[in-house]
Amino acid sequence: MWKIIKTTVGEIEAQIVEKLLKAYGIPVLIQKTDLFVHPIFGSSVQCEILVPEDKYEEAASILQGEGKGVKYTPLYEDHVKLGAKIVEFAGFYMPLQYEGIVQEVLNVRKNVGMFDVSHMGEFIAEGPDAVRFADYVVTNDFASIPVGDVIYTAMCNENGGFVDDLLVYKISPEKVMFVVNAANIEKDFNHLAKLSKDFNVELKNVSDETGLIAVQGPKAQETLQPLVDVDLETIGYYSFAEATVCGIRGIVSRTGYTGEDGFELYLPASETPIVWRKLIEIGVKPAGLGARDVLRLEAGLLLYGNDMDETVTPLEAGIGWAVKFEKADFHGKEALLKQKEEGLKRRLRGVTLDSKLIPRHGMQVFKDGKEVGHVTSGTFSPTLEKPIAFVMVDAGIKLGDTVQILIRDKYIDATIVKTPFYRGSVRKKS
Repeated sequence: MWKIIKTTVGEIEAQIVEKLLKAYGIPVLIQKTDLFVHPIFGSSVQCEILVPEDKYEEAASILQGEGKGVKYTPLYEDHVKLGAKIVEFAGFYMPLQYEGIVQEVLNVRKNVGMFDVSHMGEFIAEGPDAVRFADYVVTNDFASIPVGDVIYTAMCNENGGFVDDLLVYKISPEKVMFVVNAANIEKDFNHLAKLSKDFNVELKNVSDETGLIAVQGPKAQETLQPLVDVDLETIGYYSFAEATVCGIRGIVSRTGYTGEDGFELYLPASETPIVWRKLIEIGVKPAGLGARDVLRLEAGLLLYGNDMDETVTPLEAGIGWAVKFEKADFHGKEALLKQKEEGLKRRLRGVTLDSKLIPRHGMQVFKDGKEVGHVTSGTFSPTLEKPIAFVMVDAGIKLGDTVQILIRDKYIDATIVKTPFYRGSVRKKS
């Protein structure tokens, strides 16, 4: 007799579970059952995974242990076949690099590259209060944007600290999509679920059923255009459209994390490899987490866990422009308003170094012999050909000031500069 051990939405997860259990010598049977109606993409196959009844307890124990382990994106096998160096990141096996970080950075800056960002989390909020709910849980003015637009914002705790930074999509007057950082999926969903109790809204976590590919670079539009059924020029910066990509229904969004023009493709997880392979076929080179981190820092974009966390506020992190005090109440507003009125004691700044030594997260920052802060993110910029970093320093430190970063027991001069460090082909909001 066979017994159902797990039910999945889509065949990719079912196949991963099958491989895992078979590695332990447990026979597996997969049978497709009903169609699951995805909140964005429509129908997807639901699969039942069955094991022999006498192996059920053993299989359940294996899966329970795996649930605490590392997850796979729908493109994991493609990364392996392409020779990527795989690392664990935010609870997922992800590609660190393919050809090399520098080559991948320069390719995105000059041409077009693509990233697997399927590890990101997606939540759907649907109901009469969807927009009002989203507007309350984030700091930016979500209520004012039109349907078809996206907003970058912070989601704060009651002390004004970052629960996460995220994108929010206005799909319709009664449907909203939150896109959150991979490491925060469970925490963010629990935070939103708690706050949703006062609103007429249903919240769903569709992260596992959603794949995401970012196509980035000055040639992104001309490269991607033949594969989609909408005129990409009509999609403005931080706007999106429902479209088909290689015949697959999804969302095409003019957003990204590189400082270049580009698009993010939200697709059913089970069909994401089809689009990825087509992009490979037409010559788009993949890039990994290493290049993504360098590109985002060059573009002056924040990384949760490095540049901010629940102890840092959006005002300190330099995104006060995404905190709209004039709108109706939002979660964390009172604490942020108090901080604004009292004045900041510290803030995030950008620095450049004329040195071969690279500043790294946690390194101390000094001025006039006194410790004034620390490095939050640092790297060598292939685009600027010099080291760059974000530093969290005393608020009194101004643009143009020189500070010292303690690197390998040496005090290295660094200049406070305006960010972004580099602005590429990224569009401006019209």
